[in-house]
Amino acid sequence: MRFLKGIGLFFLYPLTMLALGFFAGAETYRFFYPDQGSISESAEPADRGADPEMKETQEDGLHKTAQEEEPPEARSVGAYSDTLYVGTEYVLEETDVLRKTVVETTWRLPDRYVGMNREQFLAALEIYEASPPLSELERGFIGLEVLSFSRERVVVRMDYRYVQPGESFYLAAYDNKLVVYLEDKKTVYIETEISLEDLPEEVQQDVIQMKKLEDEEELYGFLETYSS
Repeated sequence: MRFLKGIGLFFLYPLTMLALGFFAGAETYRFFYPDQGSISESAEPADRGADPEMKETQEDGLHKTAQEEEPPEARSVGAYSDTLYVGTEYVLEETDVLRKTVVETTWRLPDRYVGMNREQFLAALEIYEASPPLSELERGFIGLEVLSFSRERVVVRMDYRYVQPGESFYLAAYDNKLVVYLEDKKTVYIETEISLEDLPEEVQQDVIQMKKLEDEEELYGFLETYSS
């Protein structure tokens, strides 16, 4: 019996020590690496648990960066939104202030207005109104007004008191050329290419003092005589 008991103790003691060593090793590993066993199960993207305010700040920063990197051509579109170009419609309303009638026509925008903004366009027409061409004065031009302005279309109203021939006319010189006025001595009726210097001296003096012609027959007879 003592022999059998010694054999049992001989085998039982190593097994007990082996079990105790395994248990102690497992506990030691768990103590130093408490989360190691759950890494594969709980692994998440690094930013999933990030602070929402921090994420919002980062997104705002990206948005601002995208705005700051906006192409130059996109930023410059607004600068030309009120500028006239070759495709702008130029609508002219010619008003007869005596008969109260209006004739509207659409033209290609004159080259001198291309590239102008509203202020520049208005300034240019103010100059035109203050010093209109003689041909406009012949038609009875009295003023204008810009009715609308946009990049696509501008509308300008021209007011005229259309010339009505009277019974008598006056000859005068304008820029060394012969000009025919109506009997009010202000309204231009005809602008001619006859040079004042081509007239006889006595006629020149009469023209300088505004030579009077009694009717259309005398007027056209005079023009035919001195026309080249």
